[in-house]
Formats: sequence, C-alpha cells, structure tokens
Amino acid sequence: MALDRIKETRKKCITVGYLFESNKDRLRLQQLNGDIGFGREISDKNIHRPGLALAGYVELFTYNRVQIFGNTEIRYLKHLMLAERIRCFETIFQFDIPCIVITNENTFDDELLSIATEHNVAVLQTPLETTKCIYYLSDFLDDQFAPQTVMHGSFIDVYGIGVLLTGRSGIGKSEIALDLVERGHRLVADDVVMVIRKGEGILMGAGSEVVRHFMEIRGLGLIDIRSIFGIRSIRFQKRVEIIVELADWRTDVEYTRTGLDHEHISVLGVNIPHIKLPIFPGKNITVIVEVIAMDYLLKHYGYDAAKEFAKRLDTAISDKNKGKRAIDYFEHDFE
Repeated sequence: MALDRIKETRKKCITVGYLFESNKDRLRLQQLNGDIGFGREISDKNIHRPGLALAGYVELFTYNRVQIFGNTEIRYLKHLMLAERIRCFETIFQFDIPCIVITNENTFDDELLSIATEHNVAVLQTPLETTKCIYYLSDFLDDQFAPQTVMHGSFIDVYGIGVLLTGRSGIGKSEIALDLVERGHRLVADDVVMVIRKGEGILMGAGSEVVRHFMEIRGLGLIDIRSIFGIRSIRFQKRVEIIVELADWRTDVEYTRTGLDHEHISVLGVNIPHIKLPIFPGKNITVIVEVIAMDYLLKHYGYDAAKEFAKRLDTAISDKNKGKRAIDYFEHDFE
C-alpha cells in the first residue's frame, strides 16, 4: 500500500460482555446480576462517575459511557433513606447507560440491583480502588477505540528500534527482514502490519492473527520464523519508530547526501521519521538498516552526525581563513 494512501479506521463499539471477558482477570471483576446486559454496546472510550446525576442534575450526564460507582457515590446513596435511594437510582435509568462498575468491593442493595436488572444493565464489581480501576479501564477502552490502519511491509525490531520496511511488491522487504532475523534481530510482522495509535503520539505495530511470524520468500514459499530461529527471533508488538521506504535506484532522482533535512511522514496523525532508501543489486541493505537504527539511537540520546559534521565543516572553513593547516602535525608511522 502506498504511504500516501494510508486509510484510518476506528472501532465503532464493543459489547459489555467483551469488556467483562477482556478485563475479568486484570480487574478481578464479578457479576452482581449475572449475564444481564452483556449484549449492550459501548461506543465511547471515556468513562463517567454519575455523582451529579444521582443528585438530580442530569443536564451534563454523559450516560452513554461506562458508569463508575466509587466510594463517593456509594456513600452518598447510603446516607439516604431507602425510598430516596431508589428514586435517585431510577434517575440515571431514565437514560440508556451501557453498564455499571462498582469499585472497592462495594455493592448495591437488592432493590437497586433489581432496578438495574429490570433495565437490562449489567452491574460489575471489582475490589480495586477507583483510581486504579479507572486507569485500567481507560487504557483498555482507549486501545479498543484507537484509530488503526493496515500497512504493507516488514516490521522488525532492530537494536530495540521498531523499523518498518515499505516499498513496492517484490522489491525485497521480506528477504531483508529475513537477513536481519538471521543476524539476531526480531521479527514483529511481515507483509500485513496492523498499526494502531496509542495516546496522541505513539504508534504500535503487530501482525495479524493469521500470518503472524510467517514469512513468504519468493521461490521458497512460506516459512515460520519462530519455528526456525526460536522464540528470541520474534516480538508480538513493537512501537513504530522509523519507516524505511525501499525504492528502485533512479538516476533522475536527487537523494539526500547529508541528512541535515530530516523527512517525516504522517501515519494516523503521528509524524514518523521517513527514510527513502534507493537500492540496486549488490547494495548491502541489511547493514544500512542496522546503521539507520543505531543512528536513530544516537539522535535519541542527543547526537546528530549530520549536525556534528556541519559544525566541524564550519570550524575548518574558519581555521582555513585564519591560515591554519587542515592537520597540524603528521606523526611518524612506526608500524
């Protein structure tokens, strides 16, 4: 897929049942009214604490979110008489809420549970503190509703840097990835790379369930990288940090020589360093990709070779203008 035609997709909704099954171990969730409401849909990645809604102010009640009942909401209800408690509870059930999660091992009166059951709303309980529960659920929902796309290429962890090789079909992406794996690096995905945006500025890449860690080598066929090279040769997911686009060498194209002008490409709204690498027979792309990863590490730790060379060049020009020699003294060679 061409880089200028990357299409963003988003998940529209998940079910309450999927939320429960995906988080029941991590959040130690319990069902307080059985499988009631597990078919309801969650369409908002944010969560809500309905304290004001229980008090009667529903003008800004974001009812379409997962509703969290912490100590504050539970204690507010408990200080009321039962009849008033039921009236407050029924206030929020005027709206089509997806589900309720109660934290700190709190619970509802049987009368309140019956109201939730009548309205087909799942009530889940967790022993976790409210802050921790919100953190875990927010991270899970943010991941589920994050924008994502599919990119055609080979994705490898090279010295801890996620390098995505792209380029036309048949240019040699898989062969380069295989060579990198043989040299001790780790394959994340080949051919089909699922890319998702985590937060505002992080892209994560992984392989699809079907082709994960399988690789097609033309003339050989499909190979299983994990079975051949072992568990150390693979990763299930990795942050996408560099995109290296392999392109056929063309004499009419001007390629960068110094690296002072850093190019970037936008993927799902995140700017990623983009290197267009011309290739031709005999060029050692594997080593160049390793150098690209190491150079990225140097830049990450504050050293930019192109800028350093530019500084030295400025100093040399200044020294020459002052009449200094390029090399002050040649020592004897006693080897």
